[in-house]
Amino acid sequence: MAITAADVNKLRKQTGAGMMDCKNALVETNGDFEAAVDVLRKKGQKVAAKRGENEAKEGVVFAQATTDGKTGVVLALNCETDFVAKNDDFRNFVQSLVDIAIAKLPSSTEELLNSAYNEKLSVNEKIIEQVGVVGEKLDLSGFELLKAEKVVAYNHPGNQLATLVGLNSGSDVADDAGKQVAMQVAAMNPLSLNKEGIDAETIARELEVGKDLAIQEGKPADMAAKIAEGRLNKFFKENTLLSQDFVRDSKMSVEQFLNSSEKGLTIVDFKRIALG
Repeated sequence: MAITAADVNKLRKQTGAGMMDCKNALVETNGDFEAAVDVLRKKGQKVAAKRGENEAKEGVVFAQATTDGKTGVVLALNCETDFVAKNDDFRNFVQSLVDIAIAKLPSSTEELLNSAYNEKLSVNEKIIEQVGVVGEKLDLSGFELLKAEKVVAYNHPGNQLATLVGLNSGSDVADDAGKQVAMQVAAMNPLSLNKEGIDAETIARELEVGKDLAIQEGKPADMAAKIAEGRLNKFFKENTLLSQDFVRDSKMSVEQFLNSSEKGLTIVDFKRIALG
């Protein structure tokens, strides 16, 4: 059977594989389109098996909110090289995963991977297929979903980092304030929303380190304990979002900024994914 350019192009559009890979698959299957798709899928599986131990530290992170602004998703797809990460086809593929997450709102990475990518493939199977297309290990390394009265997404330039913030108000003011706080989360990488979100193990470690430092500075044990408490409070201020100094005006905290924007406005949750 003669393989036409239209056949090759059709297969390329469906799979994203290169023109020569598509042509070879069609030749191998004597023009059987569905069999050619399977050939390309198997190629992805073979490449994935070979590159399974490779490091995939490059990639892109995308965040997006639903049209009603009440839910947001952020995900990271890793690859091996910056060359692939900057490729438009790769970025479009990642965007297609975000679109599926927005449509289906899976609650976990596993649920997203098991979601249908199209009528024939799951998201996980499509990622494996794309391994054969790009020739590199691909890894869906992070996925988060956030629901609130207002969810704002922020994609940092370069798409190595993205954030979501959820607010308790759906007003236009909340939308603008949320964008600024989403950038704050990107820049300052808080550990939690407030001190109540810091786990007991971390608190104990910070107190122990603070006390040891004070003793090394020559302070008596009873005073060292008080100094450690003071250092813990500083740790809370620097590492909890609502207590952090607002980046655009260090004279106020993030909590104070939000309340000055709209009385009672606050962040209820946030998500942050960064490569590396």
